[in-house]
Amino acid sequence: MAAAFAGCATVSAASDPWSEEAAIVARIHAPQFPHHDFPITDYGASAGRSDSSAAIRKAIQACHDAGGGRVIVPSGVFDTGGIRLLSKVELHLEDGATLRFSTDPAAYLPVVTTRWEGTECMNYAAFIYAYDQEDIAVTGNGTLDGQASDENWWAWAKHAGGTRARATTDVRALNDLADRGVPVEGRVFGAGHFLRPNFFQPYRCRNVLIEGVTILRSPMWELNPELCTNVTVRNVKISTGGPNNDGCDPESCRDVLVEGCVFNTGDDCMAIKSGRNDDGRRVGVPVENLVIRKCSMQDGHAGVAIGSEISGDCRNVFVEDCTMDSPHLERALRIKSNARRGGVVEGIHMRRVTIGRVTEAVLTVDFQYEEGSHGAFPPTVRDVSIEDTTAKASPRLFFITGFKGATIDNIRISHCTIGGVDSPELIEYAGRIELDNVMVIPAKAPHSQSSRALAPN
Repeated sequence: MAAAFAGCATVSAASDPWSEEAAIVARIHAPQFPHHDFPITDYGASAGRSDSSAAIRKAIQACHDAGGGRVIVPSGVFDTGGIRLLSKVELHLEDGATLRFSTDPAAYLPVVTTRWEGTECMNYAAFIYAYDQEDIAVTGNGTLDGQASDENWWAWAKHAGGTRARATTDVRALNDLADRGVPVEGRVFGAGHFLRPNFFQPYRCRNVLIEGVTILRSPMWELNPELCTNVTVRNVKISTGGPNNDGCDPESCRDVLVEGCVFNTGDDCMAIKSGRNDDGRRVGVPVENLVIRKCSMQDGHAGVAIGSEISGDCRNVFVEDCTMDSPHLERALRIKSNARRGGVVEGIHMRRVTIGRVTEAVLTVDFQYEEGSHGAFPPTVRDVSIEDTTAKASPRLFFITGFKGATIDNIRISHCTIGGVDSPELIEYAGRIELDNVMVIPAKAPHSQSSRALAPN
């Protein structure tokens, strides 16, 4: 037996939130580059086991000095350490090209200004890093292989033999430094410490493109634009199962388009963020105006997650025409915060998403995450909509848990069919939740006690 919910709640054309999506997409333009190529082999790179780091660095500098163009990685496997992109440079991997990144932490020194899980510090540079650059890109049909495994980077985050992870002390130290307001230049990690670098991190950059490449085995987050404007992520394929291996983490960014990507990850497929706790409020830059469309979300904690590092706020996120399906995908849309993170999350809209199987719920809003209600900054989530979406197998439609003093309000679900439901809905400390033409189909047809009682003897 299916349960159908119908209501009169409608959104007028004038207030249609999707009208804003077109304006966002119209503002986002991929950077253009001069037609001038700089093959890394012209600067001493060779396929095989030799280190091509110096050759790649020289090619990038020559390209930048010449006014821009493409740094070409030809077919073959090239070993490298960290790569620093400069303005007007497109790093292009041709068919059959692989950049294989060193597992030696020293290859990502000296330390740079970065964020580690939402807190600014000085740490290892991302494998591909840029700071305050304009018009940068990583493109092509080649592969970026981080070579991370349980024997190197991932071991930093794993417990062994009953002992805590090697990173634990550094994570606590970083959070303590931020809580005490120590300036960023005094929060120095890197050599001798265990805060893993991300794979691709443009920091305070403008006009960023990553397109076409396949990314494998990252130490931690895969794509992490930080404090950037005008970002395009297109047709990227990510396959990695390590700890904290989020697929794409736009943090405190504005005007971001993610389309045609495949995410198969060890954590959230998309993870939208804006800084952690007091440090996120100090930076004070929201993440806003994101469009995520025509993507495939497979393994991961969530198809699209917002938080938990969301202290700088989040607004205007549009998810459409995606597929989400895996026995190891936990949620479709996940919003998480607590009373230390705080933050206002508003204007989150999802439509025409096809969900196969998720293991927890289609929508979760979790304010009990980690510290829960223990803090002075109760979070807010409002104006969330899901429409024209189907799920073949989800234990429940909602998992919504807030606390007194926090705000969860104006959640709207319309024209959706949710199948395979076998658990009661969980809704605590929430305001308005509106359902319009929603059908919930249980995993098994229930037996009616009343019908049996009325049956003739």
